[in-house]
Amino acid sequence: MLGIGWHPIKDPTFDWPSGLALGKYGWVMTATFIISGILMFIFALRLKAELKPALASQAGSILFACSGLALASLAFTTDPTLTTVYRTWHGLLHDASFVALGLTLLPAMLMIGKAFQADSRWRGYGIYTWLTAAFAIPSFFIKGAAFYVFLFLILLWNEIIAWRLNKLDDNK
Repeated sequence: MLGIGWHPIKDPTFDWPSGLALGKYGWVMTATFIISGILMFIFALRLKAELKPALASQAGSILFACSGLALASLAFTTDPTLTTVYRTWHGLLHDASFVALGLTLLPAMLMIGKAFQADSRWRGYGIYTWLTAAFAIPSFFIKGAAFYVFLFLILLWNEIIAWRLNKLDDNK
């Protein structure tokens, strides 16, 4: 990654993590995108089944499922950022998948937060979801180490919500 211009602090978003798929062990990153996306898709379906049927829960869950599909679609190998050759079809699909992920994940969280507020079993999680999105949105756009904050917040939110789903299952 250092050889293609990436730096863990100065420019962590430059070809990362997608650029990992360009190396000798690129299949690991490709598999990670696919597995993570499928798991997110299943997680979204589970949330949809758990939440009270309403516009916010349905729309949020569908957007979240689309985020999972977009994450899995990042498996289309990226093109190196600094290249003199033409863009490949799989590089274009990779970039489109990244845009789709960005356009679905945070709106999904906002809608799911609203659905949590309408369900007494989830009430405190609505505020938590909105705060996570509020902190994640600027850290997504700020370059440098703030990108790691974005990743941490999103992953932590997923873990906490999955933990809550598991607790609800235990109480049934």
